[in-house]
Amino acid sequence: MIEATSCGGVVIYRGKILLLYKNIHSKYEGWVLPKGTVEAGEEHEDTALREVLEESGAKASIIKYIDKSTYNFNVPGNEVNKTVHWYLMMSDSYYSKPQKEEFFCDSGYYKYHEAYHLLKFPNEKEILEKAYSEYQSLKKKGLWGNKKYY
Repeated sequence: MIEATSCGGVVIYRGKILLLYKNIHSKYEGWVLPKGTVEAGEEHEDTALREVLEESGAKASIIKYIDKSTYNFNVPGNEVNKTVHWYLMMSDSYYSKPQKEEFFCDSGYYKYHEAYHLLKFPNEKEILEKAYSEYQSLKKKGLWGNKKYY
């Protein structure tokens, strides 16, 4: 079994969540949150910020760690056990540009209920629930968007 670690973000701007649409060779893949593999010597926070920027073009700041998700999938001749560390992030605009090299063909910011129903994977829906709940809590306390908080 191969152990793999990735990091990603639930990126929010003005209450809307950034999603990417992945489509490999006209095969439906679906809407996902931005995430990617940790490179050698890289801290998890740095990976999450780099992957969000590379995959979506969005400039984001980490607000806080949310949780991790784990899942398994098969590659030729082996099984991969992947752990993904997720961060709540704040973007500085609605700008996004999907990374074509990673087969992302669309991106955008969606209202919570839209994003929840668009997401393909149950574990990403669970992370979205946790991150959005934290966002709402911070906003209610007047801490969302306050640079002193992070």
